[in-house]
Amino acid sequence: MDIIIVDNLKRIFKSKNNEFVALKGINFSVKEGEIFGLLGPNGAGKTTTIKILTTMLAPSEGNAKILGFDTFKDSKKVREYINFVFGGERSLYWRLSARDNLAYFADLYKIPRKKQSELIESLIQRVGLSEFIDKRVENFSKGMKQRLQIARSLLNNPKIIFLDEPSIGLDPVGAMELRELIKQLAKDGVTILLTTHYMPEAEELCDRIAIIKKGEIVALDNVVGLQNLVSYERKEEIKAKKAREQEERNKKNLEITLEDIYIELLGEK
Repeated sequence: MDIIIVDNLKRIFKSKNNEFVALKGINFSVKEGEIFGLLGPNGAGKTTTIKILTTMLAPSEGNAKILGFDTFKDSKKVREYINFVFGGERSLYWRLSARDNLAYFADLYKIPRKKQSELIESLIQRVGLSEFIDKRVENFSKGMKQRLQIARSLLNNPKIIFLDEPSIGLDPVGAMELRELIKQLAKDGVTILLTTHYMPEAEELCDRIAIIKKGEIVALDNVVGLQNLVSYERKEEIKAKKAREQEERNKKNLEITLEDIYIELLGEK
């Protein structure tokens, strides 16, 4: 079942002197339980798309629907079923503890006080921060802050979570832990729309990927399908280049990547 439907979505930003078309009539859908990647360079329209889908921005033309509800006309209803996490450690109060942060947002979601304590403990455990629940967020690493933001996004038990570059600025260990958490959320039935600039992350996580360029979807498929868009000759050139790179690594006796070594040495045993 398609849980997100984007139909001829356009967004135009106007000023006195000019007009910028951020989205030029894009179309895609996301299935229930899917991890869907939206990839593209800065300024391609990724964040604009997410802002429309999360009811923060009205479309200029076309429409977007979440569970059949229009994200503009039915914004209050849509917000009951969604949540979002932006990269860059936003949406947290650094001088409060993890527990107090979640309690504050639980109040905003009008979650009864009697249910909050158990819910907060459960979510903190789910993101692996139980031992830090009463520590101030200002002392958290970037990875811990992102995991806390994931916990915050789960307070209203959303069916869909939008992750806009959630691993930006994370070290390899923090990024790995975040990827494992995202996989677990998908296993639990949460639908995820993910934007990222890290191609290995998208390749590892996403069931399907849409590539957007200058406000237009230029390709949409799973990784294998996207590979088939490249000509045989170009594939052979890419494989030859990768073979040369592998040969250079072998000369240095590097059978695994530096990232593999880094995670092995610094990750939790």
